[in-house]
Amino acid sequence: MQELEPNRVTPIDQAEPLPFPFNQRTFCRYEPIEKRIEQARVLIVDDLLRDRRDLSATAYQEWGRRTDSNLRRERKIAELALANIRNNVERLVQRPDIQIAHLSEVEAATTKFQPDAIVLSGTLSDFDLYSPALLEGFARFIRETRTPVLGICGGHQLVGLSFGAHIITLDKQEQHENRTHRPFEYQYRLVLITDLDDPIFAGVKDPESGLWQDYTRESRRLRVWQNHGLQLDRVPAGFKQIATAYFCRNQMMVKRTDGQLIYTVQFHLEKSFEDYDRTRATRWEHPNESRDGRIIFENFLRLALQYN
Repeated sequence: MQELEPNRVTPIDQAEPLPFPFNQRTFCRYEPIEKRIEQARVLIVDDLLRDRRDLSATAYQEWGRRTDSNLRRERKIAELALANIRNNVERLVQRPDIQIAHLSEVEAATTKFQPDAIVLSGTLSDFDLYSPALLEGFARFIRETRTPVLGICGGHQLVGLSFGAHIITLDKQEQHENRTHRPFEYQYRLVLITDLDDPIFAGVKDPESGLWQDYTRESRRLRVWQNHGLQLDRVPAGFKQIATAYFCRNQMMVKRTDGQLIYTVQFHLEKSFEDYDRTRATRWEHPNESRDGRIIFENFLRLALQYN
């Protein structure tokens, strides 16, 4: 389970505040957002369960009479998640060309659409509830694709699973061992960049850069929205970890081997414009809590276009 179900799980703690001295600022910085990318073809992949064809025997056994209602919830969450990702692309690209495909259709959709970039959505249900055939089909695709990929939260975990990592709960149990009372991150949390030289963080080392926040430039931190109860047990072979955190170590990773460019993030970087739109009366710094995710998203699209 990736998205919070309030009656079933408990968040770990409150939102993590910025450390001293970054929490002592007495001013707010105005931050206009410009569309600096002219055009991009982006395939957004719906990673949530679609219907009964996508279910494993475990899902049928555990869900029983709740199967149809659970699937309806999957589709409701999928609509919200996909709209949020689409909004990011539309707000960052002047002339976006966007298509949406389900996880089961990603290979055919990529062949037909020929996107510049693929963005994998988050998920809702545990992965042992997914049909093995569905997971195996995606694994074959992601191990071979040469299209740049960005995996978000559950998409990050799907990529890791496809390359040999194992998915466990945040307290290091198997998924089936704790469905309902596992610890869960559902707050803004701080993430530490471990590779400042990665181009996804372009500008962080530049003291004159006005793009990143002071806490990122001075202390290598990102402030991002977390919403997950699962994690990868390791960084899979061929990938490099580029950001970490205390509670969930694998926060960002990248693969640049075998002709591939795959970035994945455990957090929800696509939440950026949701925050930004909440208070239209102002564009000062404080209403836009997840700006760091937006910068990473934009940098990924730039890298994908350069790669192609």
